[in-house]
Amino acid sequence: MANSAEGSTTHETHHVAESHADHDHHHELGFWRKYVFSTDHKVIGIQYGLTSLLFLFIGFTFMMLMRWQLAYPGEPLPLIGWLFSDETMPGGVMLPEFYNQLGAMHGTIMVFLGIVPLAVGAFGNYVVPLQIGAPDMAFPKLNMASYWVYFVGGIVMLVSFWVPGGAAQSGWTSYPPLANIVMTGQTMWLIGMVFLITSSLLGAVNFLTTIIQLRADGLTFFRLPFFVWAQFVTSFLLLLAFPPLEAAGVLQLMDRLVGTSFFMPSGLVVSGEALDVAGGGSPLLWQHLFWFLAHPEVYVLILPAMGIVAEVIANNTRKPLWGYKVMVYSLIFLGFMSFIVWAHHMFITGMGTAISGFFQITTMIISIPSVIILSALLLSLWGGSIRFTTPMLFALAFLPMFGIGGLTGLPLGLAPTDIPLHDTMYVIGHFHYVVAPGTILALFAGIYYWYPKATGRKLNDTLGKLHFWGSLIFMNGIFLPMFIQGMAGVSRRLYDGGQIYEFAEGVVHYNEFMSISAWLLAVAQIPFIINFFMSIWKGKEVDENPWEATTLEWTAAPSPPVGHGNFETIPVAHRGPYEYSVPGAATDFTPQNQP
Repeated sequence: MANSAEGSTTHETHHVAESHADHDHHHELGFWRKYVFSTDHKVIGIQYGLTSLLFLFIGFTFMMLMRWQLAYPGEPLPLIGWLFSDETMPGGVMLPEFYNQLGAMHGTIMVFLGIVPLAVGAFGNYVVPLQIGAPDMAFPKLNMASYWVYFVGGIVMLVSFWVPGGAAQSGWTSYPPLANIVMTGQTMWLIGMVFLITSSLLGAVNFLTTIIQLRADGLTFFRLPFFVWAQFVTSFLLLLAFPPLEAAGVLQLMDRLVGTSFFMPSGLVVSGEALDVAGGGSPLLWQHLFWFLAHPEVYVLILPAMGIVAEVIANNTRKPLWGYKVMVYSLIFLGFMSFIVWAHHMFITGMGTAISGFFQITTMIISIPSVIILSALLLSLWGGSIRFTTPMLFALAFLPMFGIGGLTGLPLGLAPTDIPLHDTMYVIGHFHYVVAPGTILALFAGIYYWYPKATGRKLNDTLGKLHFWGSLIFMNGIFLPMFIQGMAGVSRRLYDGGQIYEFAEGVVHYNEFMSISAWLLAVAQIPFIINFFMSIWKGKEVDENPWEATTLEWTAAPSPPVGHGNFETIPVAHRGPYEYSVPGAATDFTPQNQP
């Protein structure tokens, strides 16, 4: 009875949404309502996608400026050095304060304004409703609000470079007491974060409601594509982990603006003068609130990436995912465990051995579901008739790159090895292997895979493969030497790359190699940028299902989907998401909506 009630509710909701779509069709929307303040999940997904790619480009530019300083400390920046003011780069030479601003804003922009909005805001918004057979998101106006709140947060972050004293320079972690006493830019960073967190919370509520309530008839939870499961668990992480940081952001704002001392300890002396604050605050309280979000945040980055890779691998091996149910259970367990590992970022704070032991154990446990998912994706390749398409190349590269990221994280999860490695370049290498050669390669796989869905045209394969090989090679050129530097003890905070320290003598020369790799990585993105924009008009036109896929977004909706309803007839799911190469079937793929 419960199932039939659920089915009828879903059906009813579809009819309501369909009537709204008809209503929109009869009253043609103007340009602003259709493309700017749109409530259509597809338009909002594209808005998120283009905006987040722009922010990724900006964050990447900041990194390239930092890499010049690390490779050639104290030397004027050639060609464009004159663009910067004397407050940041007098005579084209970077000041330490400006280096710190670039470091803080690079991390913030890449994570909160680039990767998360692309993985969840863009792919989630565009693909999830289509994959579950929904006419739109459950709350279209909330969806529009989530994009615009994100956009405002991003603008506030960028504008902070032009306020007195420049942008935030306390790192992307904003640790007090430093973050409480530096210039105005830190206040704008906190305001921007409050906007970004609010955007994520609005999106998370919307995704959870949509996936639970608007699934097509017959689409039970274990018939959902793995990508939808990944977005579902990610939404829970956003909903439960972000509020503590939003509260902490408001408290830190009060410390800065109203004179409270939630995070300000007693007896601080700054520039030879005792600070006049009430005192009694705890900098460690901020670390707990920050990392309670920021460890689940790592999985907010990686779970959608795993979802994308699963879709691409299943499609290009022409066989079902190996261990689909085990992968789903691992995903759920991963989400749950991500909330009880946060203090492994804090071993160096002097916690007791008992609590330290607890967080070491949970950190080792959380590696198990990641290994299960990665192993299942690798086993899915066995016996497959693999098509080496451009999205498949990016998806395949994700597997070893994420593997390196995961393996190098194990020493950081154990206090005896973490304490000497803490805050060294080793940590930067580990985190970036998870996020750059890992997540970003998966996001590129998603762009190449779903681009025909959004535009009706395919991206050029030759340019795509050029982009892939350049990205893979030069990403490793940047991040692999970081492990060597980190194990030699080079701190991640040194604005000259450790040149003045004797212990770094044998490894400091890697800075130039890593910087050249970073600039070549920028060159490797040129084929992608040309391909992305040229293919909108010149790309090869494709039919509705160019990849011969089985999931509803390819088999039930036209490419690109028209109007606000997505589907000409409401789809019904008759089977699981990956029925490839079924014995006795007429073709090597059996769509979910085929009776």
